[in-house]
Amino acid sequence: MSAKSEMLSEIKEVNLSYLLLAQRLLREDKAMGMFRMGINSQLADVLANLSLAQTVKLAASNQVLCRFRFDDHAVLSSLADKGKTNAVAQAHSAILMASQPAEAIG
Repeated sequence: MSAKSEMLSEIKEVNLSYLLLAQRLLREDKAMGMFRMGINSQLADVLANLSLAQTVKLAASNQVLCRFRFDDHAVLSSLADKGKTNAVAQAHSAILMASQPAEAIG
């Protein structure tokens, strides 16, 4: 398998894992799932209501579906700060991320 083919396979695997996790989070506790993923209610409804076939088809994209949310230096620094305990770092990053708007459907 070529390096490019292997990378595409890994992207599809990440996509499927992400979608399945998103669906689980949203189905168990929609509000918490929306917060943890940084998405709005409309997008949450779409993700939660995908059939298995639709989920697999969407995961087969050659584009990474999840977005790296830590484009804010303060959030990333907070999570990576070795001087803080894990609980303090998570609490600080949750506060910073809660102030960010949920993604809108484009």
